[in-house]
Amino acid sequence: MTIGDGTHAVRAGLPEPETYRPTLPGPVFAAHYHLHGDADLATGPYTYGRDANPTWSLLERAISELESPEAPAETVVFASGMGAISAVLLSQLRQGDTVVLPSDGYNLLVPLRERLEGYGIEVRTAPTAGDAQLTVLDGARLLWIESPSNPGLDVCDIRRLAEAAHAQGALVAVDNTLATPLGQRPLDLGADFAVASGTKALTGHGDVLLGYATTRIPALAASVRAWRKTVGAIPGPMEAWLAHRSLATLQLRVDRQASNALALAEALSERPEISGLRHPGLPGDPAHPVAAAQMRGGRFGCVVSFTLPDRAYAQRFLDALRLVDDATSFGGVRSTAERRARWGGDAVPEGFIRFSVGAEDPEDLIADVHRALDAAREA
Repeated sequence: MTIGDGTHAVRAGLPEPETYRPTLPGPVFAAHYHLHGDADLATGPYTYGRDANPTWSLLERAISELESPEAPAETVVFASGMGAISAVLLSQLRQGDTVVLPSDGYNLLVPLRERLEGYGIEVRTAPTAGDAQLTVLDGARLLWIESPSNPGLDVCDIRRLAEAAHAQGALVAVDNTLATPLGQRPLDLGADFAVASGTKALTGHGDVLLGYATTRIPALAASVRAWRKTVGAIPGPMEAWLAHRSLATLQLRVDRQASNALALAEALSERPEISGLRHPGLPGDPAHPVAAAQMRGGRFGCVVSFTLPDRAYAQRFLDALRLVDDATSFGGVRSTAERRARWGGDAVPEGFIRFSVGAEDPEDLIADVHRALDAAREA
């Protein structure tokens, strides 16, 4: 039976109904499990708390169903998005290998790049826009894509890049954090891994740290799972259960936030003090043609970025907001915004704002932003 995205999200990963049992079983807190002799070690799914947990298993099945509803896939969940990113890169790369990273990706890719280079791995970088990573693919072992990119919101043609990488034997991993599985399915576009921070829109309430990597290739899943076991980057059962519970509202949140983000971007386009406005859903955005072709259901993400005249102007704007929290991260049901340059890891102007649009009534949110911009200008 063919079902829609909302139904998928509501039903993903649930066990078969059992009389007198909850629809979604509660978290299993266990460091070890009963084992009866050596045979249980080889046949049982749960032997030790660092290896597996029934609560993780349900969440992993749910994410696999969302990232790859048409083909079998395996998901490995982690304690954070960076745990998942590091596991994919460090489990697949060896001394002498070459990896291609986006030069405009998540800012923790910078220290991770330094770590990789310290291990004798060559790191090449190129921007996301214009499929520029194609120019540095020669001889690479792995291509890492971030589309839409964070925080600049550029988009690349994932299928084109994946085909080029595979033609020369390279693996392809796509950071799908901003899009979510409902907005984009990298595995359908040819990627070997879909990787994401579940901290953001996947869970959507700003109260869970989580990451995951999904692949359709069992050997790749096994290598990432072995890495998780070795370094111990495991999620807590409570976090895994909260994440699974949150999936039921994923479509509701993603759709509301995407429509709110587009409405805010359209409103901001009329403000003269704003420059560099970006949102992939805007028809005039440079990323829109490719985003419209590969992102699903008009879901272009919850993030809008723009630049105000200077650092002080940007801070006055943030201070004047009443319905928006000055906080990092994105994807939550409550809108947040920040002056991204304060972290020092992104090549953005001092007045650059990354705005994560929540699920508030759009009229209220837009009115608050207009009022804050007026206050910042008049100060």
